[in-house]
Amino acid sequence: MSLRRQFLLVFVAFSVVISGVGGVLAYRNTSRVLERQLDDKLVQIALTAVEVGLVGSADELLSLLPGEESSPTFTAVQQRLLRLRRVVDEAFVFRPDLTAVVTTRPADSLPIGSYLGELAPYGPEIGEAMRTGQATSPLLGDGDPRYYKYAFVNLGGEPIFLAVLGTADYMEPLVDFQRTVIVGSLLSMVLAALLAWALATTVTRPLERLGRVALRIQRGRMNEAVKEERGGELRRLSQAMERMREGILHRDEQLRLMLAQVAHEIRNPLGGLELFASAAVETLDPEERTQLLAKVRSEVVALNEIIDDFLTFARPIKPEGRFHDVRSPLQEAVELVEMEMRGSGRRFTVELPEEALLAKADPEHVKRVVLNLLRNAAQAGVNVGVRGETVRGEVVITVVDDGPGIPAAMRDRIFEPFVTDKEQGAGLGLAIVKSVVEGSQGRVEVHNIQDMDSEAAGGAEFRVYFRGAEDIPGP
Repeated sequence: MSLRRQFLLVFVAFSVVISGVGGVLAYRNTSRVLERQLDDKLVQIALTAVEVGLVGSADELLSLLPGEESSPTFTAVQQRLLRLRRVVDEAFVFRPDLTAVVTTRPADSLPIGSYLGELAPYGPEIGEAMRTGQATSPLLGDGDPRYYKYAFVNLGGEPIFLAVLGTADYMEPLVDFQRTVIVGSLLSMVLAALLAWALATTVTRPLERLGRVALRIQRGRMNEAVKEERGGELRRLSQAMERMREGILHRDEQLRLMLAQVAHEIRNPLGGLELFASAAVETLDPEERTQLLAKVRSEVVALNEIIDDFLTFARPIKPEGRFHDVRSPLQEAVELVEMEMRGSGRRFTVELPEEALLAKADPEHVKRVVLNLLRNAAQAGVNVGVRGETVRGEVVITVVDDGPGIPAAMRDRIFEPFVTDKEQGAGLGLAIVKSVVEGSQGRVEVHNIQDMDSEAAGGAEFRVYFRGAEDIPGP
């Protein structure tokens, strides 16, 4: 189901519930209240008629027998009873067997002893009036808009009753109110449908535009920026899609740059391999062939290192979830770089505590991080220092050199891939360091020593923070 139809269904259903159900409840409650008021009114009229003597005494009424319609007693009682016609439609004095004694109708049409068949359905109410003194009938209709009620009053506990018939004149306005509720419900449904359609359009149109933008991005057409939509959530969604588009562009740019860098970095060793292999095939001197094959092997090693760097950078980091003593991989990295730099005049200083440095990091990750930092430091300066310590619950590994420091133009981009000031290398060393450290939920910082100590000659300091055995945030 489309979003427009969902809006339409929800709004129309809501309008029906509010207007329709609310109108029905209001109608029923009002009808009950007005019916109760009519009951009270009819009963009060009947009781008042009895109290003021409009009906006469029970003994007087019970003494009237059929054929006495012209007697002074009957005439006097009927004349008094006729006064009730000002406030009710009809009045009847009758016995429990529903035979008439005196009524507001002419005596010749309803003489004494006539059977009041219209009161036959109200036996339970008449019985209640005999027990409690008064009762009312349910609301009745006679086939037209007219509704009416009976009120029954017992005359002094004797087997004789007064019944008054009143019209429920409030029903006509209630019927009009009912019609108004129905018409209002229909109008509210129409208005709700229009409002739902308008609101759905204001929501779905931007979503349709953003959907087309997503398809455009999926098809590779990403040069056009995502237009910012109006409205809180839609604006944030469009902004998020624009950031996604820029991120994809940035990733694609990095991918193209990486591919170009891979081709460039691999081309040089491949060129050397081809040259040395050709020379080894052509030479007849065993010693020269041995030297050429050694160079081939050296180029293969260099090629493997380049491929390893690219794979490390591209492969997602899966941090190990247990603690290790990082002193061992740190010492291994130092020894390996010392071997690589043997005879170069580089001097390495290592400061490690006697107690274990427990960090939540993979030993191989730690070794690779320290290797890359040490190689960079050894290429930048002569004296290289390595220090491991625990600071505020974190394990901090510091690598420092006495080189020229980080150029100001590169300081903000030093950890980005393919950023380097060296003639050789893909510029992935520090990018790999950042990726590995953050993959282990750590962080890495770089500072120029001269910025921290104005009297220092130069040099750079890299600090790597790993989570320690104590889960205390670092500075």
